[in-house]
Amino acid sequence: MRGRAPGIIADVTAEDDGAGPSEWAVPGQVGVGPWPDGPASWPRDERYDPELLEHGDARNVVDDYRYWRRDAVAADLARRAHPFHVAIENFGHDHNIGTVVRTANAFAASGVHIVGRRRWNRRGAMVTDRYLQVHHHETLAGLAGFADANGLVVVAVDNTPGAERLETAALPRECMLLFGQEGPGVTGEARAAAGLTVSIAQFGSTRSINAGVAAGIAMHAWIRQHADLDAAW
Repeated sequence: MRGRAPGIIADVTAEDDGAGPSEWAVPGQVGVGPWPDGPASWPRDERYDPELLEHGDARNVVDDYRYWRRDAVAADLARRAHPFHVAIENFGHDHNIGTVVRTANAFAASGVHIVGRRRWNRRGAMVTDRYLQVHHHETLAGLAGFADANGLVVVAVDNTPGAERLETAALPRECMLLFGQEGPGVTGEARAAAGLTVSIAQFGSTRSINAGVAAGIAMHAWIRQHADLDAAW
């Protein structure tokens, strides 16, 4: 029974530095009820949460993680993680960060990096930030240092002159996909730190696409090139 849970969890709050939206949905909206046949039939695996087994699991998780403790889910995701990271600049309090985090969770990125302001709006993340590592770097130099120490090629995603087409570029397997803010895009300092800059082909009248959408496109490009699709839910 894999990945068939429908719907999304309830969006409860938009506090920047709080817990973000609740992990729990409105009862009956999504998920499963208490474990059938009562406590006598509960699995003895330590990954399972007795409270969830007793009351049901309404979280927005794939079916394989139903009734698991949150830390057990996070540990399994870390085991399954792909060797790419995602970074986004946050010098002007970008509201796309939550979407980027949620998409990074869906594609099993090894981590998400926020560069600049520590505060970010968790609303769009829909609690997925609790299941993967979210790092903060005050400066781009700090991000570049992390990438260098971990053997990651920084790949800036921006529609700038000289950028390679994402659609035909060979993305490094171990890389850091770096996105700029909505509007100004990737900063000059970020482009200077990148080993590769790629652009997304556009054909309409708009000069740019939403940063959260661009991040999803770029992550999926990495998935198409490097992921083992047999391991997908």
